Amino acid sequence: MKTHFRALTIAGSDSGGGAGIQADLKTFSALGCFGMSAITALTAQNTRVVTGIFPTPPEFIGQQIDAVMEDIGVDAVKIGMLHSPAVIEIVAKKLTDWKCPNIVLDPVMISKSGDKLLQDDAVQALKECLLPLATLITPNLPEASVLLGRPVEKREEMDRAAQDLAGFGSANVLVKGGHLMGDDSCDLLYQTKNKTMTEFFGKRINTPNTHGTGCTLSSAIAANLARGVNLEIAVKEAKAYIIGALCEGANYQTGKGHGPVHHFYDLWPKH
Repeated sequence: MKTHFRALTIAGSDSGGGAGIQADLKTFSALGCFGMSAITALTAQNTRVVTGIFPTPPEFIGQQIDAVMEDIGVDAVKIGMLHSPAVIEIVAKKLTDWKCPNIVLDPVMISKSGDKLLQDDAVQALKECLLPLATLITPNLPEASVLLGRPVEKREEMDRAAQDLAGFGSANVLVKGGHLMGDDSCDLLYQTKNKTMTEFFGKRINTPNTHGTGCTLSSAIAANLARGVNLEIAVKEAKAYIIGALCEGANYQTGKGHGPVHHFYDLWPKH
């Protein structure tokens, strides 16, 4: 019998379908992985706004992870929205107990519409409990700024930021440059073991449909790692995937705000 490449997302649910658990599962499927989930919170949101957040009790988040691990197992884990210290602590405990491989942590703090998704006291718990377990963390510039307690806004600040973020214990750091000014978007991968910096460039795509880009990129990297791809190639291929999803997603209107990317652009019939 064949076995699937298995990817687990631990994140919040997006009722609008463009980000969170929904984006992660779509990405896993598009990239050849069997997707599973542990839902950390329900959100009422659309392309314009988050109108409500209903947290999942930490104990039940742990039960979801246990249920997946004791029966199916995982080849990679993507972590997204974790809103409180108690949630962060239970997730860290379960990842450690089950010795989960290939952990990709997207430190989600603010939604695309500007709504806060992480409690203030959760930032320290994130740094202490989860960053040391991560194979890769994928902060954008505002998230890097919060984690480091200083502004990270320019390309010349990203190298130092990546190294300092690695100081929290993550094996590797991908600082995303989507918030940089200019026509090019540069993401910077710092690999702590060999202390190498690798730049990934991409042309900025003029589209309002950017909801879920961070979730999609991090889950694409996790899917590639689950399939046995080495980290640098996993990031490169994930970057190509999100660029394709953005380009094709620009042709659609979904909602009245920041619409989603097109996760299945290479699979759906063209019309």
